[in-house]
Amino acid sequence: MSKKLNNHTGIRSGRFSLIPGYCIVGLWVLFTFLLLSWVVFASFSTSQEIFSDHMFKFESGLHFENYVKAWKTQKVSVFFMNSLLYTVVSCAAIIVIAAPAAYVLSRFAFKGSLFIQNMFASALGIPVIMIIMPLFGLVSQLRLTNNRWLLIFLYVAINVPFAIFFLLAFFKNLSFTYEEAAAIDGCSPMRTFWQIMLPLAQPGIVTVSIFNFITIWNEYFMSLIFANKTAVRPVAVGLYNMIQSMRYTGDWGGMFASVVIVFAPTFILYIFLSEKIIAGVTGGAIKG
Repeated sequence: MSKKLNNHTGIRSGRFSLIPGYCIVGLWVLFTFLLLSWVVFASFSTSQEIFSDHMFKFESGLHFENYVKAWKTQKVSVFFMNSLLYTVVSCAAIIVIAAPAAYVLSRFAFKGSLFIQNMFASALGIPVIMIIMPLFGLVSQLRLTNNRWLLIFLYVAINVPFAIFFLLAFFKNLSFTYEEAAAIDGCSPMRTFWQIMLPLAQPGIVTVSIFNFITIWNEYFMSLIFANKTAVRPVAVGLYNMIQSMRYTGDWGGMFASVVIVFAPTFILYIFLSEKIIAGVTGGAIKG
Protein backbone atom coordinates (compact mmCIF):
# COMPACT_ATOMS: atom_id res chain seq x y z
CA MET A 1 0.00 0.00 0.00
CA SER A 2 2.79 2.41 0.90
CA LYS A 3 4.58 1.55 -2.36
CA LYS A 4 1.50 2.48 -4.40
CA LEU A 5 1.15 5.70 -2.42
CA ASN A 6 4.77 6.59 -3.10
CA ASN A 7 4.34 5.91 -6.81
CA HIS A 8 1.20 8.06 -6.88
CA THR A 9 3.00 10.85 -5.04
CA GLY A 10 5.93 10.63 -7.46
CA ILE A 11 3.61 10.89 -10.47
CA ARG A 12 1.88 13.95 -8.99
CA SER A 13 5.18 15.66 -8.20
CA GLY A 14 6.39 14.89 -11.73
CA ARG A 15 3.30 16.50 -13.20
CA PHE A 16 3.67 19.57 -11.01
CA SER A 17 7.28 19.96 -12.16
CA LEU A 18 6.02 20.27 -15.75
CA ILE A 19 3.73 23.20 -14.96
CA PRO A 20 6.41 25.94 -15.49
CA GLY A 21 7.25 24.47 -18.89
CA TYR A 22 3.59 24.34 -19.91
CA CYS A 23 3.16 27.96 -18.78
CA ILE A 24 6.13 29.11 -20.89
CA VAL A 25 4.88 27.21 -23.96
CA GLY A 26 1.36 28.55 -23.42
CA LEU A 27 2.59 32.15 -23.18
CA TRP A 28 4.67 31.71 -26.32
CA VAL A 29 1.71 30.27 -28.24
CA LEU A 30 -0.50 33.13 -27.03
CA PHE A 31 2.09 35.73 -28.05
CA THR A 32 2.50 34.16 -31.50
CA PHE A 33 -1.27 33.94 -31.99
CA LEU A 34 -1.78 37.59 -31.02
CA LEU A 35 1.06 38.71 -33.29
CA LEU A 36 -0.21 36.79 -36.31
CA SER A 37 -3.78 37.93 -35.64
CA TRP A 38 -2.65 41.55 -35.55
CA VAL A 39 -0.87 41.17 -38.91
CA VAL A 40 -3.94 39.53 -40.48
CA PHE A 41 -6.27 42.23 -39.13
CA ALA A 42 -3.90 44.93 -40.38
CA SER A 43 -3.91 43.41 -43.86
CA PHE A 44 -7.65 44.11 -44.09
CA SER A 45 -7.37 47.68 -42.77
CA THR A 46 -6.38 51.06 -44.16
CA SER A 47 -3.18 52.84 -43.19
CA GLN A 48 -5.16 55.30 -41.09
CA GLU A 49 -6.91 52.51 -39.18
CA ILE A 50 -3.63 50.70 -38.51
CA PHE A 51 -2.22 53.72 -36.67
CA SER A 52 -5.48 54.39 -34.79
CA ASP A 53 -7.36 52.64 -32.00
CA HIS A 54 -10.14 51.48 -34.32
CA MET A 55 -8.34 48.85 -36.40
CA PHE A 56 -10.21 45.89 -34.93
CA LYS A 57 -13.59 47.56 -35.43
CA PHE A 58 -13.35 47.63 -39.26
CA GLU A 59 -15.44 50.80 -39.42
CA SER A 60 -14.73 51.16 -43.14
CA GLY A 61 -15.18 47.43 -43.82
CA LEU A 62 -12.77 44.73 -44.89
CA HIS A 63 -10.33 45.97 -47.50
CA PHE A 64 -9.75 42.96 -49.72
CA GLU A 65 -8.30 45.33 -52.30
CA ASN A 66 -5.11 45.34 -50.21
CA TYR A 67 -4.45 41.80 -51.37
CA VAL A 68 -5.31 42.62 -54.99
CA LYS A 69 -3.04 45.67 -54.87
CA ALA A 70 -0.21 43.69 -53.26
CA TRP A 71 -0.53 40.84 -55.75
CA LYS A 72 -0.56 43.05 -58.84
CA THR A 73 0.85 46.50 -58.08
CA GLN A 74 3.55 45.46 -55.60
CA LYS A 75 4.49 42.52 -57.87
CA VAL A 76 4.02 39.95 -55.13
CA SER A 77 2.76 37.59 -57.84
CA VAL A 78 6.17 37.71 -59.55
CA PHE A 79 8.05 37.09 -56.29
CA PHE A 80 5.62 34.37 -55.26
CA MET A 81 5.92 32.44 -58.51
CA ASN A 82 9.71 32.79 -58.49
CA SER A 83 9.90 31.35 -54.97
CA LEU A 84 7.49 28.58 -55.89
CA LEU A 85 9.69 27.64 -58.86
CA TYR A 86 12.90 27.77 -56.82
CA THR A 87 11.45 25.80 -53.92
CA VAL A 88 9.63 23.04 -55.79
CA VAL A 89 12.42 22.35 -58.30
CA SER A 90 15.14 22.53 -55.64
CA CYS A 91 13.32 20.22 -53.21
CA ALA A 92 12.68 17.66 -55.96
CA ALA A 93 16.31 17.79 -57.12
CA ILE A 94 17.61 17.47 -53.54
CA ILE A 95 15.61 14.28 -53.00
CA VAL A 96 16.68 12.82 -56.36
CA ILE A 97 20.33 13.39 -55.43
CA ALA A 98 20.31 12.82 -51.67
CA ALA A 99 18.10 9.72 -51.41
CA PRO A 100 20.24 7.42 -53.63
CA ALA A 101 23.44 8.80 -52.07
CA ALA A 102 22.17 8.19 -48.53
CA TYR A 103 21.01 4.70 -49.48
CA VAL A 104 24.36 3.70 -50.96
CA LEU A 105 26.33 5.16 -48.05
CA SER A 106 24.15 3.43 -45.47
CA ARG A 107 23.68 -0.01 -47.07
CA PHE A 108 26.91 -0.76 -48.95
CA ALA A 109 30.37 -1.10 -47.45
CA PHE A 110 33.10 0.23 -49.75
CA LYS A 111 36.41 1.98 -49.38
CA GLY A 112 35.97 5.66 -48.57
CA SER A 113 32.36 5.35 -47.43
CA LEU A 114 33.05 6.63 -43.92
CA PHE A 115 35.21 9.44 -45.29
CA ILE A 116 32.41 10.60 -47.61
CA GLN A 117 29.90 10.52 -44.75
CA ASN A 118 32.25 12.61 -42.61
CA MET A 119 32.68 15.08 -45.45
CA PHE A 120 28.92 15.57 -45.76
CA ALA A 121 28.64 15.93 -41.98
CA SER A 122 31.44 18.50 -41.88
CA ALA A 123 29.80 20.44 -44.72
CA LEU A 124 26.89 21.15 -42.35
CA GLY A 125 29.24 23.17 -40.16
CA ILE A 126 30.39 25.55 -42.90
CA PRO A 127 28.53 28.90 -42.70
CA VAL A 128 27.00 29.94 -46.00
CA ILE A 129 28.34 33.46 -45.61
CA MET A 130 31.91 32.09 -45.88
CA ILE A 131 31.38 30.79 -49.42
CA ILE A 132 29.04 33.47 -50.78
CA MET A 133 31.67 36.06 -51.72
CA PRO A 134 34.01 33.63 -53.54
CA LEU A 135 30.98 32.24 -55.34
CA PHE A 136 29.83 35.72 -56.27
CA GLY A 137 33.25 36.53 -57.72
CA LEU A 138 33.20 33.36 -59.82
CA VAL A 139 29.59 33.86 -60.94
CA SER A 140 30.28 37.50 -61.89
CA GLN A 141 33.22 36.46 -64.05
CA LEU A 142 31.00 33.89 -65.79
CA ARG A 143 28.21 36.51 -66.12
CA LEU A 144 25.62 34.20 -64.59
CA THR A 145 24.07 36.59 -62.07
CA ASN A 146 20.28 37.00 -62.12
CA ASN A 147 19.89 33.49 -63.49
CA ARG A 148 17.07 31.39 -62.05
CA TRP A 149 18.79 28.07 -62.72
CA LEU A 150 21.98 29.24 -61.03
CA LEU A 151 19.99 30.07 -57.88
CA ILE A 152 18.31 26.65 -58.00
CA PHE A 153 21.71 24.98 -58.42
CA LEU A 154 23.07 26.84 -55.37
CA TYR A 155 20.03 25.92 -53.26
CA VAL A 156 20.44 22.27 -54.18
CA ALA A 157 24.19 22.22 -53.56
CA ILE A 158 23.91 23.85 -50.13
CA ASN A 159 21.01 21.71 -48.87
CA VAL A 160 22.11 18.30 -50.19
CA PRO A 161 24.51 17.57 -47.27
CA PHE A 162 21.73 18.06 -44.71
CA ALA A 163 19.34 15.86 -46.70
CA ILE A 164 21.92 13.07 -47.02
CA PHE A 165 22.85 13.24 -43.36
CA PHE A 166 19.16 13.19 -42.37
CA LEU A 167 18.21 10.26 -44.63
CA LEU A 168 21.18 8.14 -43.61
CA ALA A 169 19.47 7.31 -40.32
CA PHE A 170 16.31 6.11 -42.06
CA PHE A 171 18.04 3.79 -44.48
CA LYS A 172 20.31 2.42 -41.74
CA ASN A 173 17.25 1.48 -39.65
CA LEU A 174 15.52 -0.42 -42.46
CA SER A 175 15.80 -4.19 -42.27
CA PHE A 176 18.06 -5.97 -44.78
CA THR A 177 15.39 -8.65 -45.26
CA TYR A 178 13.63 -6.41 -47.79
CA GLU A 179 16.67 -6.38 -50.06
CA GLU A 180 17.30 -10.08 -49.57
CA ALA A 181 13.72 -10.89 -50.58
CA ALA A 182 13.99 -8.57 -53.59
CA ALA A 183 17.26 -10.20 -54.66
CA ILE A 184 15.63 -13.65 -54.48
CA ASP A 185 12.86 -12.35 -56.77
CA GLY A 186 15.47 -11.15 -59.24
CA CYS A 187 15.35 -7.38 -58.56
CA SER A 188 18.45 -5.40 -59.38
CA PRO A 189 19.86 -3.10 -56.65
CA MET A 190 18.62 -0.03 -58.55
CA ARG A 191 15.10 -1.41 -58.92
CA THR A 192 15.11 -2.50 -55.28
CA PHE A 193 15.94 1.04 -54.21
CA TRP A 194 13.30 2.84 -56.30
CA GLN A 195 10.46 0.37 -55.83
CA ILE A 196 11.00 -0.93 -52.28
CA MET A 197 13.48 1.03 -50.17
CA LEU A 198 12.53 4.55 -51.25
CA PRO A 199 8.81 4.13 -50.35
CA LEU A 200 9.83 2.65 -46.98
CA ALA A 201 11.81 5.82 -46.25
CA GLN A 202 8.83 8.04 -47.08
CA PRO A 203 8.54 9.58 -43.56
CA GLY A 204 12.12 10.78 -43.72
CA ILE A 205 11.75 12.02 -47.30
CA VAL A 206 8.58 13.97 -46.45
CA THR A 207 10.21 15.50 -43.37
CA VAL A 208 13.42 16.57 -45.11
CA SER A 209 11.39 17.94 -48.02
CA ILE A 210 9.33 20.09 -45.64
CA PHE A 211 12.48 21.38 -43.92
CA ASN A 212 14.04 22.20 -47.29
CA PHE A 213 10.84 23.85 -48.50
CA ILE A 214 10.72 26.15 -45.47
CA THR A 215 14.46 26.90 -45.68
CA ILE A 216 14.48 27.73 -49.38
CA TRP A 217 11.19 29.65 -49.28
CA ASN A 218 12.48 31.91 -46.49
CA GLU A 219 16.07 32.17 -47.78
CA TYR A 220 17.19 35.78 -48.04
CA PHE A 221 20.94 36.40 -48.10
CA MET A 222 21.88 34.28 -51.11
CA SER A 223 18.98 35.49 -53.23
CA LEU A 224 19.86 39.09 -52.30
CA ILE A 225 23.36 38.58 -53.72
CA PHE A 226 22.57 36.54 -56.83
CA ALA A 227 19.08 37.81 -57.77
CA ASN A 228 18.97 41.61 -57.73
CA LYS A 229 16.51 42.01 -60.63
CA THR A 230 12.79 42.24 -59.96
CA ALA A 231 12.01 39.50 -62.50
CA VAL A 232 14.03 36.86 -60.63
CA ARG A 233 13.61 37.94 -56.99
CA PRO A 234 12.02 35.49 -54.52
CA VAL A 235 9.53 36.54 -51.86
CA ALA A 236 12.05 37.25 -49.07
CA VAL A 237 14.00 39.85 -51.06
CA GLY A 238 10.84 41.20 -52.68
CA LEU A 239 9.17 41.67 -49.31
CA TYR A 240 12.21 43.49 -47.95
CA ASN A 241 12.14 45.92 -50.89
CA MET A 242 8.42 46.49 -50.36
CA ILE A 243 9.02 47.30 -46.71
CA GLN A 244 11.69 49.79 -47.72
CA SER A 245 9.30 51.44 -50.17
CA MET A 246 6.65 51.90 -47.48
CA ARG A 247 8.46 54.99 -46.21
CA TYR A 248 7.57 56.67 -49.51
CA THR A 249 4.17 55.16 -50.39
CA GLY A 250 2.66 54.73 -46.92
CA ASP A 251 0.54 51.77 -48.07
CA TRP A 252 0.79 49.80 -44.85
CA GLY A 253 -2.34 47.77 -45.50
CA GLY A 254 -0.86 46.51 -48.77
CA MET A 255 2.42 45.72 -47.02
CA PHE A 256 0.74 43.59 -44.35
CA ALA A 257 -1.28 41.86 -47.08
CA SER A 258 2.03 41.04 -48.78
CA VAL A 259 3.37 39.64 -45.49
CA VAL A 260 0.34 37.37 -45.15
CA ILE A 261 0.73 36.13 -48.75
CA VAL A 262 4.41 35.40 -48.17
CA PHE A 263 4.15 33.47 -44.90
CA ALA A 264 0.86 31.68 -45.71
CA PRO A 265 2.39 28.75 -47.72
CA THR A 266 4.89 27.70 -45.04
CA PHE A 267 2.35 28.29 -42.26
CA ILE A 268 -0.29 26.13 -43.96
CA LEU A 269 2.29 23.49 -44.83
CA TYR A 270 3.46 23.20 -41.25
CA ILE A 271 -0.07 23.19 -39.82
CA PHE A 272 -1.25 20.29 -42.00
CA LEU A 273 2.00 18.31 -42.00
CA SER A 274 3.22 18.86 -38.44
CA GLU A 275 2.41 15.24 -37.50
CA LYS A 276 4.49 13.96 -40.42
CA ILE A 277 7.37 16.22 -39.40
CA ILE A 278 7.33 14.86 -35.84
CA ALA A 279 7.00 11.28 -37.10
CA GLY A 280 9.87 11.80 -39.52
CA VAL A 281 12.18 13.33 -36.91
CA THR A 282 11.50 10.60 -34.35
CA GLY A 283 11.39 7.79 -36.91
CA GLY A 284 15.11 8.06 -37.63
CA ALA A 285 15.89 7.20 -34.03
CA ILE A 286 13.74 4.02 -33.93
CA LYS A 287 15.48 0.84 -34.82
CA GLY A 288 13.63 -1.21 -37.40
